[in-house]
Amino acid sequence: MGNERDIWQGDLPGVFFLAGTSDARELAVHMKQKGFAPLASVVTESAAHRLREVGIAVRVGRLNLEAMGALLTTPTIKVLVDASHPFAEEAHRTAQQAAEIAGIAYVRYERPPKAYNHPLVTQVDTYEGAARVALDRRGNVMLTTGGKTIGIFTKSLLGLPDVRLVVRLLPNAENMEKCAQLGMDARDIVGMQGPFSRELNQALYRQYQITLMVTKESGDQGAMDEKVEAALDLGIEVVIIRRPKLSYNNFYSTYDDLIEAVKRFIGRG
Repeated sequence: MGNERDIWQGDLPGVFFLAGTSDARELAVHMKQKGFAPLASVVTESAAHRLREVGIAVRVGRLNLEAMGALLTTPTIKVLVDASHPFAEEAHRTAQQAAEIAGIAYVRYERPPKAYNHPLVTQVDTYEGAARVALDRRGNVMLTTGGKTIGIFTKSLLGLPDVRLVVRLLPNAENMEKCAQLGMDARDIVGMQGPFSRELNQALYRQYQITLMVTKESGDQGAMDEKVEAALDLGIEVVIIRRPKLSYNNFYSTYDDLIEAVKRFIGRG
């Protein structure tokens, strides 16, 4: 923990910044341009590298409530900006509780979801609901929902004679081990890290002859657009899992509105 505190001593950021999407990186850069020096917190070293490239101070690793609360007691931290992934429910709850304990403001940034009004798009509220749709449709199904919830889909789909389940996820050891434990065939695992262009998405859909693609209503609006629209262009059905319905006291969906709120909480408004 000493190393993490050392970061603050030089930068005096005033803002502890939970980053989890490409939008978050852009917001951190925008805040820096407006005169802030946010300290970003990310889970992976690759995410940290992308932030360091643009001059953002960063710490790496997951934080439980106790650890985050301790970090937020640093005198220079006045606001916690939560720009983590919309599906990171535990991170949102931890951040709100830690900010309350530390007596600082909690501010949530999240880009509004895009509405898809298309006959090939089905929207559901849960992973289980998406698995039921896939079970009903059958065919060649590609999951782009990450590694944590693969088991929900393998439980109902894996091994069926008229279903081929293909997963696209980050090629880290944890994901690969989980796929192996669940009985996924190596030929049905696409280990790649984005961003993915529309052309690359379509090449993968064609390679695996995909008939149904499952994704999440994420905060990476551009990345989601690319894979959804690439599928629709090819006449492939899409299942979108809606974001969790969470409540936030200070919620903003534009960079400028959030920055104005942060200024007020810090006392610079």
